[in-house]
Amino acid sequence: MLDSAYVRDHVDVVRAGLKNRGLDPDKALEEIATLETARRRMIPELEGLKRQQNTSGDEIARARRQGIDTTPVQEANRLRAQQIKQLSVQVDAIELKRNHALLVLPNLPHASVPVGSSAADNVEVRRVGEPRVFDFEPLPHWDLGAALGILDFERATRIAGARFSVLSGAGARLSRALINFMLDLHTREHQYREVEPPFLANTASLTGTGNLPKFEGDLFKIAGEWDLYLVPTAEVPLTNLHRGEILDGRELPLRYTAYTPCFRSEAGSYGQDVRGLIRQHQFDKVELVKFTTPERSYDELEALTSNAEEVLKRLELPYRTMLLCTGDMGFASAKTYDIEVWLPSQKTYREISSCSNTEAFQARRANIKYRVGGTGKAELVHTLNGSGLAVGRTLIAILENYQQKDGSVAIPTALRPYMDGRDTIRP
Repeated sequence: MLDSAYVRDHVDVVRAGLKNRGLDPDKALEEIATLETARRRMIPELEGLKRQQNTSGDEIARARRQGIDTTPVQEANRLRAQQIKQLSVQVDAIELKRNHALLVLPNLPHASVPVGSSAADNVEVRRVGEPRVFDFEPLPHWDLGAALGILDFERATRIAGARFSVLSGAGARLSRALINFMLDLHTREHQYREVEPPFLANTASLTGTGNLPKFEGDLFKIAGEWDLYLVPTAEVPLTNLHRGEILDGRELPLRYTAYTPCFRSEAGSYGQDVRGLIRQHQFDKVELVKFTTPERSYDELEALTSNAEEVLKRLELPYRTMLLCTGDMGFASAKTYDIEVWLPSQKTYREISSCSNTEAFQARRANIKYRVGGTGKAELVHTLNGSGLAVGRTLIAILENYQQKDGSVAIPTALRPYMDGRDTIRP
């Protein structure tokens, strides 16, 4: 969430940042300004009434000592208490409306983010590895998986409907190998602390990360009286590990990693990537989350992105890293790198990880602070997150990039210890 005081005092900067994201912010900013003006007018009046009420006891005591009837003073107190109650309700209502208006505004882009309206305006930062040249026509992963007997969409549809899949045999084993490989790499070499979080999150948690209230349509809500949703990403529970806490600045940065299944309705994506594993309602992911100081957050973003890229380097998969433009960034992000892996069947690079710095945007919503040196004034932390990596899309990339002419798929060297030394998946 944007700081209300910053929005009030730097409205032109906020307007420009939101316009660079492709939004028309004037109506929202006008509403926030109107509510803030009303609030600032009422607060002094409310505080003055409270001060009068606090001193009325002394006034009554003096009147009694002097033998004066206190009935008028007590009646004034009663009327003032009603005024305080009514005015407090009005102020609370205004603050609720103002906060809701702020909650649906996205983060402002960092100065280093290129201005643009779509993915066409993203900037390539680096490219690693060369796409393989095949001496045969490479198959898409859905045909490869079916031919190998490891990927079944038809049975998944009978079980749960469209955009679900069943992995079995070597496919299920390869998925599990990828999860273990990623977790081992990030915990043993990149110093992340592994967490096994709940796969459900409440409204407060999803509001903290920016998924609610604006993107409720993208979530799966539990039926009945439960205030619970299936997590769309482990970013939600990991970021909320410290919701409402004040951290010791000497312990920052904190680094967490977790494997979770992720659940998304993919609202508005009808017709996009409906075939295969690219866009599923349920998929596995290993997530990376950091809590750090504002001074270090952009260095930590570079490190987090490098940590995610290392997975692809170890798997020897060609990829490129893109700096997203203002119009293509996620709601909570101030700056995002997308890592895109090469898919031979599509002859293009496809996103496999987004690594973002949200600065204080999520921390303000979730009330996560730290104290420099462990003491002194509490300040908002900066939070970062990234996929390290999306497991299903990594599996796609392995199937397609490592396929052989005889229909088999070679297993990357880095994964073979997790596959009992097996080097090939055969029909």
